[in-house]
Amino acid sequence: MKVLITGGAGFIGSTIANCCVDNGITPVILDDFSRGLRTFAAQHEYYEGDIADAAVLDRIFADHPEIESVIHCAAKIVVPESVAQPLEYYDNNVGKSIILLRELARHGVKRFILSSTASMYEPGEDYMVDETAETNPQSPYAASKALLERVMRDFAATGQMQCLALRYFNPIGADPKMRTGLQDPHPTHVLGKMIEAHTTGGTFTVTGVDWPTRDGSGLRDYVHVWDLARAHVAALQRFDGVMEDAARESQQNPTGPLNENYNIINLGTGTGTTVFELVDAFGDATGHPLKSQTADARMGDVVGCATLTAKAERLLDWKAELSIADGVSSSMEWAEKLPAVLDNEPK
Repeated sequence: MKVLITGGAGFIGSTIANCCVDNGITPVILDDFSRGLRTFAAQHEYYEGDIADAAVLDRIFADHPEIESVIHCAAKIVVPESVAQPLEYYDNNVGKSIILLRELARHGVKRFILSSTASMYEPGEDYMVDETAETNPQSPYAASKALLERVMRDFAATGQMQCLALRYFNPIGADPKMRTGLQDPHPTHVLGKMIEAHTTGGTFTVTGVDWPTRDGSGLRDYVHVWDLARAHVAALQRFDGVMEDAARESQQNPTGPLNENYNIINLGTGTGTTVFELVDAFGDATGHPLKSQTADARMGDVVGCATLTAKAERLLDWKAELSIADGVSSSMEWAEKLPAVLDNEPK
């Protein structure tokens, strides 16, 4: 099996590519390297270009006509930036993805898997959601993913392509073999900022401490990036069964969000952890308490939620296996390696 991974030189896409290789699947990478690393892509066959560039896609499919599946990870993903630059996010995450879908259909691609987000959910009173929970995206980033999912659903209804949205919760960690990891030396996500504070002797800032959670800080479902990668491999291997489930569910609920060629699966651990609890877990994992302070929530921040995992377990035979401690330790190990990786990155 051969799969095209857009954004395959980024954090999650590169980890998925490695997991594909470990399971006998050949990844082909498409990345514009605006954020991804050539060092990551060079571990596989790769193409530099924009996802909306028909000429680049023509070249990929001329070289690899056997590609029938695509995992779409390429996206702008920084929530505060999306608030400041909404048009750029809608253009990149929705507009260019529509062009990508059209070009993929022209090349005969039948299976499309989206790297989506759980940040679009409206959490209930217990902060647990499943795939049927209400969505209410609070940032242009989350809204762009929700809009793209609607595009996928409508396109899949035409029968030209089968589409699966994998809604991620909060990825942490790195490839256990240290082939790839978070490539940003100044990360915007919570664990990366904790590592930055730990290594520099600085103070970690908990943004937002008046949410209606058990300790006032935001709640997240932190899932190891390797577990996410395994879920994508399972989705490729079990894609037909996933679509058969979509057909059954859409027949039972014709007005629901699915159709016979479109499905949604949440990927998380099933356990919600507050930011204050993550601070404590980080200190336990490193053996050094993390200095912290508090600040107001950022624009676009949400209280958060965790996911019920029954659908992923049933359809993908998958559940998260790695712990928060595993995520902290592998992230720390990768952070030590990252400067050398960046020094060797082709300019």
